[in-house]
Amino acid sequence: MNYGKRLKLFSGRANPDIAKAIGADLDVGLSPVVLKTFSNGEVYCRFEESIRDADVFIVQPTCTNPETGVTTNDALMELMVMIDAAVAASAHRVIAVTPWYGYSRQDKQSAPREPISARMVARMLESAGADRLLTMDLHAGQLQGMFKIPVDHMTAMRLLAQYFIDLEMEDLVVVAPDAGRVKLNKSFAKCVGADLAILDKERPRHQVAEIGHVIGDVRGKTAIVVDDMIDTAGTLRAAGEMVMRAGASRVFAAATHPVFSGHAYDNLAASPFEEIVVTDTIALSPQAPANVRVLSCASVLADSISQVFRGGSVSEVFGSEYQLF
Repeated sequence: MNYGKRLKLFSGRANPDIAKAIGADLDVGLSPVVLKTFSNGEVYCRFEESIRDADVFIVQPTCTNPETGVTTNDALMELMVMIDAAVAASAHRVIAVTPWYGYSRQDKQSAPREPISARMVARMLESAGADRLLTMDLHAGQLQGMFKIPVDHMTAMRLLAQYFIDLEMEDLVVVAPDAGRVKLNKSFAKCVGADLAILDKERPRHQVAEIGHVIGDVRGKTAIVVDDMIDTAGTLRAAGEMVMRAGASRVFAAATHPVFSGHAYDNLAASPFEEIVVTDTIALSPQAPANVRVLSCASVLADSISQVFRGGSVSEVFGSEYQLF
């Protein structure tokens, strides 16, 4: 498809591989940009060609990239300076393509005197000059309400569901890791034609979870634990072990965002999961264990970018049902 000179696609350093895949899907190349970090830690950006009156799409999940050495906060600041530079260069519109929206779990005050960091990031993006945000599987759908600019909330759940449909497995049961993910897992179970079970989970403190028991029948079945993200994978490992103790014959995991921090790789390698299926919203380290399988969501994002650029309906990408939770 020929977009002429009005669509400019740029990549930050957080996940250049997905940006290249999006560009290939759109049949446009990545436009050149200089990005570097000075010795004092400050981030620098300069677009190397004119972007005047262009629709500028900046692909930058706010995550760590072990290959480029960019941290989560580096990625966030880099996105801000790229947006600011595009505005200063007279871009027609600036669209932040942020498949993984960092700080999304800090969406409310769980204790006194805590920040609502997800809202703060939304304000930062708006203040920098972003005209629109295109993101994927927010930790909580209501995060869209923190923005005054349009937010296109994509999902990779249909992509993940199709993977399991293609495996043609029988006696499936989808397992929600907690009560907050029941709606997501119910939709996923409907897509793959499976039953639904729920794990009784409590979270006494940050990044610590305790799993009580399985609510529902998993005995003799192939279980799929579905969530929006995997962080340290300690909870996921415990969930897989609990499901197997409850009598499941096999267990898989599926999640959109492979955050994989801390001891995640050790936990995944030691877990009972045959496969942990994730997408490429976040770049993985080469040290990822062999049971991690990555599906590309570049085509979903490319279709959405195409609709935004042409003024079409983004919801048509998902048949008017692009948010499953």
